[in-house]
Amino acid sequence: MAYVKKETEINGQSISFETGKLAKLANGSAVVRVGDTMVLATVCLGGETTSDFFPLSVEYNEKAYAAGKIPGGFFKREGRPGEKEILSARLVDRPIRPLFPAGYRNEVQVICSVLSADDVNDAGVLAITAASTALCLSDLPFSEPVAGVKVGMVDGKLKVFPTLSETESGELDLIIAGTAESIMMVEGGAAELPEETFIEAILLAHEEIKKLVTVQKEMMSTEGKQKLEFVRSEHDPELVSSVEELVKDKIHEASFKGVKQERYAAMGELKKQVKEALAEKFPESEGAISSIFSDFEKKDIRKTILESGTRIGGRGLDEVRQITCELDLLPRVHGSALFTRGETQTLAAATLGTKLDVQHIDSIQGAYDKSYMLHYNFPPYCVGEVKRFLSTSRREVGHGHLAERSISPVLPDEKSFPYTIRIVSEVLESNGSSSMATVCSASLSLMAGGVPIKSHVAGVAMGLVKEGDSTAILTDILGTEDHVGDMDFKVAGTREGITGIQMDIKIAGITPELMREALAKAKDARMKILGIMEEAVAASRKELSDYAPRISSIVIEKDKIREVIGPSGKMIRDIQEKTGTTLFIEDDGTIQIAATNRQQRDAAVERIKNIVAEPELNAVYEATIKTIVEFGAFAEYLPGKDGLIHISELAPERVAKVDDVVQVGDKVMVKLIGFDRFGKVKLSRKAML
Repeated sequence: MAYVKKETEINGQSISFETGKLAKLANGSAVVRVGDTMVLATVCLGGETTSDFFPLSVEYNEKAYAAGKIPGGFFKREGRPGEKEILSARLVDRPIRPLFPAGYRNEVQVICSVLSADDVNDAGVLAITAASTALCLSDLPFSEPVAGVKVGMVDGKLKVFPTLSETESGELDLIIAGTAESIMMVEGGAAELPEETFIEAILLAHEEIKKLVTVQKEMMSTEGKQKLEFVRSEHDPELVSSVEELVKDKIHEASFKGVKQERYAAMGELKKQVKEALAEKFPESEGAISSIFSDFEKKDIRKTILESGTRIGGRGLDEVRQITCELDLLPRVHGSALFTRGETQTLAAATLGTKLDVQHIDSIQGAYDKSYMLHYNFPPYCVGEVKRFLSTSRREVGHGHLAERSISPVLPDEKSFPYTIRIVSEVLESNGSSSMATVCSASLSLMAGGVPIKSHVAGVAMGLVKEGDSTAILTDILGTEDHVGDMDFKVAGTREGITGIQMDIKIAGITPELMREALAKAKDARMKILGIMEEAVAASRKELSDYAPRISSIVIEKDKIREVIGPSGKMIRDIQEKTGTTLFIEDDGTIQIAATNRQQRDAAVERIKNIVAEPELNAVYEATIKTIVEFGAFAEYLPGKDGLIHISELAPERVAKVDDVVQVGDKVMVKLIGFDRFGKVKLSRKAML
């Protein structure tokens, strides 16, 4: 294979595509580069499997060498994928998976490796385009190129491929993937932006996506391998007809039962009856019968929705399931809430910690501390299944990240609320959009815990059924409606605007008008859900839980930091030991005081204020005698600050010997009466008698 390089330009940046130099033994490989960030994508084809689903695996890995770093830790090599790698792998998987032919069951592995990383360009979004390019150049039956771009907002204007710093400080962080004709995926967060801004961002992104797709098509035409022929095996027409005859009068009643357990039980029993009835005539056809049965189920649900506007359980297209909100279920948790929407239920627990609890993130494109976390757990019992407990799944990481970024815009800043915040969402029941239920329960738990969030955040999942010119947008979709439908569109936000969004589309031809309609219906549903949440708790409680730590911040002059710390840390250790608090001192003079109660906190604040306080003429202090000399006594009138009580200032009468009046350790009231020529403090006990 000859080395080929092509380039295009987006927003003044050159994006290059290379193939024919690296990883030539893979079925397909490509390198995509922006600036000094380079991503290598490879694709390899395995054998055909008997799996019921397409066995595509996508890996995204970041190596420390890409940024000129050596990994930390004892082993000095990369370990398990981090959160960024998992999220990036999911971003690659979601837009390419629908572009393989239906029924394809060969094992496919896509690996995206970051070879070089600058501190300007996001490697994760490049991986989408690199993976597509590798697939297009390979012999795999991948239907058409897809590309990904990021859109941010800089100085109030949309920008394609913003820098990492612009994304961090901006109001929008949106990744869009699509083909030349259709948007396939949208994922991102925003600072309460209106729906129309997202439409503008998606349309802007699609114009640039077309440029990246054009380059891939050019490379595909000259360098692409001959595609392997794939012909989907068709079911025996006689078997299809036999299954249809047995289910046509029964499947609708079973599949539209409103209770999930009843529906699954009825569908399972009907499927069992069909298999038993056809076992003799069609031996060893259980798998085919199950597949045909599922096809009839899908057709019936879609047809009913399009023709009568009726959904499973009899719901209307725009109807949100019944919602209940409960607070304070967990007595020792800092904030807890149970959010139930139909048969989806999440329990959120909010925990407050100190700076010692922050998460340290060390990625190839920058290290930072994370003081806000949301973790999403999806145990097998929430769907009534038995599964092994393994490590956190990619799905849990992805859903948790979406909920986390949806809540983030309403959190208080660290200066006004110097706590580390962790929310854990336990999905107790799941029948559609547990990630959006997590957003709701998380918002409720924060307000219940007294975290001063700006406002509630609610989320809802939208679906779509499209057959030709007939379309139906579904509000608050069930798990089955997600499975048989053409779109999963999750939207979270406040009354002011959107904070989190995720859209996956299984078909081509989603128009801007259709997206506008879906966003408008999502907004209507969000307002209804927010109203119910506000009835449960309208604003954050004024007081934190009795079990939450008390953290306060004070700011001192930077040149006073050394006085608070003291020689070899003596002063700060003494404050912490005597007040039972923990102090965190920033370089800018900000001091955070973490305590278990108000009394401890106030004592520490008083100590710090005394240490940094400037001596005032005529001010009165309670001082402690530290040293006795022939001409007087040195007393500590403020922490770490001594002054001289001259023998003539010890008492109104003449004093012959200092220790006739005071002893070391005595506490005496003194008045600051002046300063000597060296600036040292002069104190008087006599002035207080």
